[in-house]
Amino acid sequence: MALPWALAVLSLLPLLNAQSSSCVNFTVPITNASLDQISGKGYFVAWAYRNPLYKLLTSLTQSAFFYLDFNHTDDTVLIRQYATINHQCIYSSSHLKMQKENGTLSRYLMGTELFAYLILTKDPGIFMLAFSPEDKQNMGFSLFADKPVLTPEQMRQFHEQVICMGMEKSEIVYVDENQDQCEPLHKEHEERKKETDAKGPKEGGK
Repeated sequence: MALPWALAVLSLLPLLNAQSSSCVNFTVPITNASLDQISGKGYFVAWAYRNPLYKLLTSLTQSAFFYLDFNHTDDTVLIRQYATINHQCIYSSSHLKMQKENGTLSRYLMGTELFAYLILTKDPGIFMLAFSPEDKQNMGFSLFADKPVLTPEQMRQFHEQVICMGMEKSEIVYVDENQDQCEPLHKEHEERKKETDAKGPKEGGK
């Protein structure tokens, strides 16, 4: 299961005629500066989805953290995710495609390519993902951060966007970092990586 596309099943925000000036602009191009801001380790914090499939997949996720590594050459993103689902750690890795001009990320799920808008804020510690902004029945919104616990101001920015785009605050669901079961596996992976890096490339290709 990849980035419970909760963690990349990205969904949200309808372009309503009644948008206020605080509503996000979806079609902001993705730049190298954008990617630098969200690269590395991140945490899945909260979501609000109306798409039934996305709601089901995400409802099983109790907590999740991930790593984003960007390939500027072929415009792809490697996601390594540690998700606690039904009290069990599920590790997965997958690739997303970037459409920099449109400000979107995409991946295939069940044979369909899903697109998500990358939404940056003035706070470099958080970012959001939005999917199906024109579809009131299937809109959704996800919040990610560089730390598992956010400040009231960071949460306020998320709440404002959810409400601004026509959803209710009551539709927001929060994950719980205290239910994380993946830290032991994550630690094991990090220790292996350090050992591999310490050995370096073998001489003569052996």
